[in-house]
Amino acid sequence: MSTPVTNPGAFQPLPPLTGRRIRAAVVGAGAIGRGSHFPALARLAEEGETEVVAAVDIDAKSVESFCAEAGIPHAYTDLEQMLREQRPDLVTICTPPTLHRAQTIAALRAGAWVWCEKPPVPTLADFDAVEDEEGPAKGTAGGPYASIVFQHRFGSGSRHVRRLLAEQAMGRPLVAHCQTTWYRDTAYYAVPWRGRWETEGGGPAMGHGIHQMDLLLDLLGPWSEVKAMAGRLVHDVETEDVSTALVRFENGALATVVNSVLSPDEVSRIRIDCERATVELTHLYGHSNDNWRITPAPDVSGDDAAAWQDFGPDVPSSHLEQLRELVVSMRAGERPRSSGTDGRTSLELITALYKSAFTDTTVRAGEIGPGDPYYTALHGGAPGWAPVAREEVSA
Repeated sequence: MSTPVTNPGAFQPLPPLTGRRIRAAVVGAGAIGRGSHFPALARLAEEGETEVVAAVDIDAKSVESFCAEAGIPHAYTDLEQMLREQRPDLVTICTPPTLHRAQTIAALRAGAWVWCEKPPVPTLADFDAVEDEEGPAKGTAGGPYASIVFQHRFGSGSRHVRRLLAEQAMGRPLVAHCQTTWYRDTAYYAVPWRGRWETEGGGPAMGHGIHQMDLLLDLLGPWSEVKAMAGRLVHDVETEDVSTALVRFENGALATVVNSVLSPDEVSRIRIDCERATVELTHLYGHSNDNWRITPAPDVSGDDAAAWQDFGPDVPSSHLEQLRELVVSMRAGERPRSSGTDGRTSLELITALYKSAFTDTTVRAGEIGPGDPYYTALHGGAPGWAPVAREEVSA
């Protein structure tokens, strides 16, 4: 769609956000952009917070129809042109993963904050390259920053449980289970960019299970080591179609993680057994208060149990709830959640999961950096997993 802006000095600093709407642009006119990002932006526009000034897509007909239907004033097929002409404060990226690095860097160099769909970028090397373009790396403490869409972190349920765990109200977390068992058929993988390392970055661990793994990390804190296995059991793809892992956290808790696209009975689940209670989340693509359940140990008082199960007013997880918090961070000039180190942690765990599975070793947090083959490709060049070079046959 575009390459990074080659002359960042051509962009003058954007005016302060105080007392005005945040000018936003949507990059990618597909289902995520139309169905998730734009509705969240439109809702905040109704509240006087945002205005959507442009949309970008390489398919001219698609972006023009999107703009016509949504009432967006400017349609573009070139990202750099849009950045020059519209000067958005916020760029939301809703394109395939292989484009995320270049598009995010282009927006940051233009002075815009970024809200990028998961997975953030294909590799840790790409993530670090993006972070090098954020405001602090350029000497501007107040942004811009690049944030990742991890909407399952946001909402009343996850907020309530995060507080209980942080305060150890239910005792220490001991045992956890993180499950993303979904079903995808052969038609799903007929889309050319899916199931390929170069264009999708990874299989269900990267493209599907990342949401639940990110939420687990948000609830339990830093992980310390992982031991994993992966398989290609059904689909004719380069990546895996199922993986399992054992994860140890810095707080001592042990977790099992399962990611699958082979499971007809689809479910997303997190379960955490603490000393005084079990907390469980069961849903599919989003959760509300009713999806959470807390089971106290037999000796827990009725008052404690009642307090734990009082989630307050129901605010479902959603793009809207994350965007609300992002807008607050933008106006305050503060790093948003799910950016920087906080946004990198789930990608680091996924990278370590692949390295462990493909090398049959235990991988520790912080181990994968420049010089490690898994830093620049999630397959790490492993035999049987790395893409096979196709030889050209001359006529």
